[in-house]
Amino acid sequence: WSQVVSEAEKIVGYPTSFMSLRCLLSDELSNIAMQVRKLVGTKHPLLDTARGFVYDSRNNLQMRGLVVLLISKAAGPSTAELSFQHDMVSGIYSSQRSLAEITELIHTAFLVHRGIVNIGELKSCDGPLKDMQFGNKMAVLSGDFLLANACTSLAQLQNTKVVELISSAIGDLVQGIYYENSKSSEENCLTDDIGISRWKEQVFLSHSALLAKSCQAAMELAKHSAEIQDMAFQYGKHMSMSHKLHSDLQPFVRESSSDTIAFSLNSAPAILHQEFRGREAWLKQIRELQEAIKAGKGVTSAIDLCRYHGNRALAALERFPPSEARDALANIVYAVTRFP
Repeated sequence: WSQVVSEAEKIVGYPTSFMSLRCLLSDELSNIAMQVRKLVGTKHPLLDTARGFVYDSRNNLQMRGLVVLLISKAAGPSTAELSFQHDMVSGIYSSQRSLAEITELIHTAFLVHRGIVNIGELKSCDGPLKDMQFGNKMAVLSGDFLLANACTSLAQLQNTKVVELISSAIGDLVQGIYYENSKSSEENCLTDDIGISRWKEQVFLSHSALLAKSCQAAMELAKHSAEIQDMAFQYGKHMSMSHKLHSDLQPFVRESSSDTIAFSLNSAPAILHQEFRGREAWLKQIRELQEAIKAGKGVTSAIDLCRYHGNRALAALERFPPSEARDALANIVYAVTRFP
């Protein structure tokens, strides 16, 4: 995965891991960073989020902006925009690069907001109450700051359809995260009887909508046809679904036999296993769940589903002309649909 991302970054002209650096190094956010140092020694999740901005090769936090740049380069200029090719650098319009930064800022803002903890569930080992309350205030403040910057940059694109698309993606994110938090106070708490179709709806809202609509918006900025815009949307949607499924599957397909690998009861393998076994049998197996999922059909079905979405993403790419950028987009799909 890291090699695929590195090669893709060469194609678009610069490492997207520094995409939001301009905002992150601003005076306002530097002041926030100074305040966040007060959380050192506590277990406030904002600290882990901040560390991830500096280095997180496993999750590739900046993947969304990279995909927006790649899909922009893969599509190239439309016939309607040929007169503006002087505005292109490495085959990408400056407005599309701005959109990639906006997408990353929105994603980062929601990552920061996810770091707000429930004060009522804290343990004494998490840290002093006043520090945890302070951490929550900083998570709200810094997340809102990033989101405000994204919205300001979005308005500067001066394209009402793009504003509408990205605004709706923000609404989808809020709805998806609200649903997650309202159904479960803990990551591994057993939730309602959720099926795979409902899981797909939730994952689209909280993980896929932003990338899918950003890819579509990038095509709109280049004045591509509705068909090309839809293909870009389909790639973003299905590639991000594959990415989430790949992440869900890791505790069950890693070669390590350790029983301490954390996994969510709301992950795709667990939900598919529940569908095969039935709700009552699933509840009886809850304490030995991980081994039961490994031995059942949930893992193989989740792998099949991951590859299905990967194939849908690849099919959408067929509408783009052959290029290095298109190959890189395909390689991203291959990376998240390959299992041991």
